[in-house]
Amino acid sequence: MKPYVILNPIAGSIRDINGVSSQLRRLRPVVVRATRKRGDAEKFGREAIRRNCRYIVVAGGDGTLNEVINGIAGRSRDVCLGLLPLGTGNDFARSLGLPATVEDNVEILLSKNTKEIDLVRVRSKRVRYFVNVSAGGFSGVVDEKLTRQIKRAWGPLAYLRGAAAALPELHAYRTQIVLDDEERLSLELYNVVIGNGRFVAGGLPIAPNAELSDGLLDVILIPNHPAPKIALLAAEILLGKHVPGDAIVFRRAQKVAVRARPAMWFNVDGEPVGKAPAVFQILPRALNFVVPKL
Repeated sequence: MKPYVILNPIAGSIRDINGVSSQLRRLRPVVVRATRKRGDAEKFGREAIRRNCRYIVVAGGDGTLNEVINGIAGRSRDVCLGLLPLGTGNDFARSLGLPATVEDNVEILLSKNTKEIDLVRVRSKRVRYFVNVSAGGFSGVVDEKLTRQIKRAWGPLAYLRGAAAALPELHAYRTQIVLDDEERLSLELYNVVIGNGRFVAGGLPIAPNAELSDGLLDVILIPNHPAPKIALLAAEILLGKHVPGDAIVFRRAQKVAVRARPAMWFNVDGEPVGKAPAVFQILPRALNFVVPKL
């Protein structure tokens, strides 16, 4: 199978686009589609499906990957998907265990060693899909502040820059959570995190025990705590030591419904998606993804 390559030529970690293009030629692609604006990667994903391409390679960051996944979601089990991580954060690549260099990743893409992983569907005012993490509340506000210019200028520190800009808007949300249509929680929360992958914000282990193929969502709820406890929790999150812990509420579920007042903004894989109410549903092993050999 020769791949259909979708390339974001201005992805955050690209320093030598000619070198990246040279490495991509090793894959002998059917075509290389370069994105120019938001939405192009999703459009190219749909085009690949129409052309019956069975192997799609995403050369870009988490946002580019998310667009492609939304382009192919209706036919996701019909294709093999590979990732050349070229973004600022590359958080999903970390969950997959992908290496740091372009050359090593191309070797993995050539091997076509695959694993079935879960996909997540979120229904709000519109339907979107994601593979890594969705965050609502304070995290949603932070992502609204993360412009393309900030991401490129600040690199891995971009999330901290966005958090600083969002601090004046920090407040709690009166939130109702329903898990698998059974357990109901009513809490004052700063954050709701729905994890399929483990990392956000360039390597922050927000869902450190999440598994990509277990058919479950990791749900991390951050309640309204006094400032000293929030500071301690932030340090625990940096170390991936917050799950389990007494400062958060942790659950696993196949389906999670969220309502909040005031309305809680969510992002999926770092891209703003809209406000709650929202329903998250795991689609077990709906993606066939190229991964390193064990």
